[in-house]
Amino acid sequence: MGVAVRQPAVAGRFYPGDPQRLRADIESYTDSAERRPAIRAFGCVVPHAGYMYSGHVAGAVYRRLELPQRIVILCPNHTGTGEPLAIMSKGAWRTPLGDAPIDEELAADLKHRMPLLTDDDEAHRAEHALEVQLPFLQVLAPEFRFVPITVGTGNFEVLSALGIAIGNTVTQQHDRVLVVASSDMNHYESDSITRVKDRRAIDQLLALDPRGLYEVIREANISMCGYGPAVAMLTAARKMGATKAELIRYATSGDVSGEKNWVVGYAGIAVY
Repeated sequence: MGVAVRQPAVAGRFYPGDPQRLRADIESYTDSAERRPAIRAFGCVVPHAGYMYSGHVAGAVYRRLELPQRIVILCPNHTGTGEPLAIMSKGAWRTPLGDAPIDEELAADLKHRMPLLTDDDEAHRAEHALEVQLPFLQVLAPEFRFVPITVGTGNFEVLSALGIAIGNTVTQQHDRVLVVASSDMNHYESDSITRVKDRRAIDQLLALDPRGLYEVIREANISMCGYGPAVAMLTAARKMGATKAELIRYATSGDVSGEKNWVVGYAGIAVY
């Protein structure tokens, strides 16, 4: 029996389907990033829109980090299908740049510590938020393995428990592990409103305050799609020893499109 391969769902839409053009785009987004000392991060927040809108933000984050070979990627469940906490613990994910293998050992450890994690291919099959991260990692950390998790619950206790389980699992590994939270920020309001709302969420991320982030999202009606992954990532990173966070780049879709009345915000943050 061969390795199960998750086929690309958004190649040719969110990012180029041609491997040469895709690699060139990734290199342009990362080469334009500011050259500063690399960060050995425990976690990060990166956006997941089409590359033309948010690729430069994601590229700035990935270029700034000292990327390890083992990565946990948390994303929201935009499709609404599948289990609330859906993991794939075997096989690989295909992009135009090749197959990215799942870290089966790390996935097994996570499921042991967090029984609510359920193997579920369906939750991942059409989800773009995790897939769009992989080409960046294939270019910048070509030997990496990863654990894919979609987060389809907004329950704080569950998100916190997931973060604790990730943190405890990672601290027991011999190798360094990065926890990626895939999230866009506020959606479909004006550029000026979005920037104000996003700043409130970003302040909680920079304060390493998962509960504060959770509460401000609700109080201020901030439509940050990946707040669940971000809450879990912050919780895990604190368990792993994080004491700081840095906003590496912020933008809105209006910066690219020129349309300022109806935008999506994008934040790139490193937690270390």
